[in-house]
Amino acid sequence: MDIKNWLRPFEKLPRREATLIALGWAIFLFFYWWLMTRGEKNLFPPPEKVWQGLQALYQEGLVVHIGSSLWLCLQATLISVVFSLLLTYLSPIPLLRPLAKGLSRLRYLPLTGITFYLAILVHDARSMQVWVLVVFMSLYFITSLLGVLSDIPEDEINHARALGCSRWEVLLEVVIKGRLDYVIDVLRQNLAITWMMLVTVESILVAAGGLGVLIKNSDKFMNHGRIMALQLVILFVGLGIDVLLNYARKTLFRYSTI
Repeated sequence: MDIKNWLRPFEKLPRREATLIALGWAIFLFFYWWLMTRGEKNLFPPPEKVWQGLQALYQEGLVVHIGSSLWLCLQATLISVVFSLLLTYLSPIPLLRPLAKGLSRLRYLPLTGITFYLAILVHDARSMQVWVLVVFMSLYFITSLLGVLSDIPEDEINHARALGCSRWEVLLEVVIKGRLDYVIDVLRQNLAITWMMLVTVESILVAAGGLGVLIKNSDKFMNHGRIMALQLVILFVGLGIDVLLNYARKTLFRYSTI
């Protein structure tokens, strides 16, 4: 193990050394967190308070609230993915292209502007939660997918045409089948944004529970240990989803790792 390689730009380290570096940074950050919370006034709660908050949350049904948040996210993701893929895959048709690009531009709208109009159309609070996430996620998902389509080399399209493929066959083979691994990668990126929105969206219906409701209640009583514990739970659950999607991409589309 040559430590000099750790300081060289673009150096590819063995997995063991990379894991050792990551573990070292994790230990350093935890020690720094513990050291900086020894005084009476602290910006962050000490680790022991976070642990106590996590234990209290578990006894109050933390797992159930995680399940509620995941179910909400799953519903919104499925609807958003189906709608976004359908619209994006049809965007090469000149008649539908302005629709896809127009919806992509709407991503600059603030969340307040979206919820105002949804409140007129949707009266059920749970449906409101789902559709806010669907609209929010779809606008960014369509934007990313349009970027994937625009990056397809012209040579691939010309190669398919040279093989005698019709325009619809080119759409199926090159655009749809040929970029499925990119879809999962785009989903990973956009799902991270949606997962961050849960705290805001779940406050629409407190009775449904969820991690966002727990944070809101903890913030009301200024319980910083619980807030930090919930932030860590949200972070690790989100990272778990990301790892799962990345594993699915590498397993289903082995050529994407080449």
